[in-house]
Amino acid sequence: MSQDRDGIDLETSMGYLVKEVSSALRSAMEDVLRPFGMNITHYSCLELLAQRPGLSNSELARGTFVTRQSMNVLLQTLERDGEVTRASTPAAGKALPTELTARGRERLAAATAAVRGVELRMLAGLDDTDRLTTFRALRRMARSLRQPRAVGDEPAPDPASYPPSLS
Repeated sequence: MSQDRDGIDLETSMGYLVKEVSSALRSAMEDVLRPFGMNITHYSCLELLAQRPGLSNSELARGTFVTRQSMNVLLQTLERDGEVTRASTPAAGKALPTELTARGRERLAAATAAVRGVELRMLAGLDDTDRLTTFRALRRMARSLRQPRAVGDEPAPDPASYPPSLS
């Protein structure tokens, strides 16, 4: 089968590389979280609540990249296990604010050290300048993709402008 010349060149595709890094990061994080009885969504939920107490189910779902239904199931489990508390009635509107318990904070602290180790391993080959440049570039990429655009607003970049090899 011949390759279509207009297709994506996986050797120089930024999107493919970001997906590869994302997949490797997810796998490494799942490996270190497993001994704590957590997965990435569980850990991310606790981390978000530690940094932003009182988030609703919908806000937590958006912050952990899962559906509201999946987050609701997780929150029921975390509440049953004593890691979070949720108000029985909403303070305003329909949202039930969620907060970490002491048990949730303890579990988070142990898991955070393991996750931090994964991130340090991921960044080990980068100096401070590379880290800052990469951070800023990834943040701009995410921002660009979140901005709605009409079809035809921007022409597609010329593939000839990509570097011949990014390795």
